[in-house]
Amino acid sequence: MAFARRNGAEDSSTRTALIDAAEQLMVEEGYAAVSSRRVAGRAGMNAALVYYYFGTMDDLFLAVFSRRAERNLEAQAEALASDQPLWALWDVTRDQTNTALNFEFLALGKHRKVVGAAITESCFNFRRVQLDAMPGILKRYGVDADAWAPAVVLLLMDGMSRFLMMEEAFGLDIGHTEMIALIEGQIRALEGEPRSRKPRPRAKKRA
Repeated sequence: MAFARRNGAEDSSTRTALIDAAEQLMVEEGYAAVSSRRVAGRAGMNAALVYYYFGTMDDLFLAVFSRRAERNLEAQAEALASDQPLWALWDVTRDQTNTALNFEFLALGKHRKVVGAAITESCFNFRRVQLDAMPGILKRYGVDADAWAPAVVLLLMDGMSRFLMMEEAFGLDIGHTEMIALIEGQIRALEGEPRSRKPRPRAKKRA
């Protein structure tokens, strides 16, 4: 994903600090709290530097989103290339580390068209990578593609994961244990017990 950068080196520590500050504010207080003054204050800088490096607040939001999207794509690529790709992909989709930030970007995208377009493009790219890899993964396990189309498997895993996280964010977890057990039972039937599994990060809550 690319967008116009105004000034300053791409790997500038100042630019990175401003992106960090904007992301922290979004997670802690919501996107409405992100202003050039608040971001600069959090980073210990002058507000003029926000516009020097990003030109507009939209460009700053896009920089925050682009960095997070690239990290997510890297994590997904690693999962799909692993020895147990279904377990790894399930763990990636169940990672709640970015839940608060994702919710803020979804809300922001409804009010800022350029951000909304970037989110849509990123989601399409994310899903295309999954769809390219899933047929080979299912074929490896002898799964009937007519009964379990790759797109259906992805939507069940990814869609249900997002739905569960959305409910958990509001403290609702009725039936979650049973649903997770059902999905993980199907993965276990294909890949066996997970051989190496990272602890599942929990969502960050606003203070």
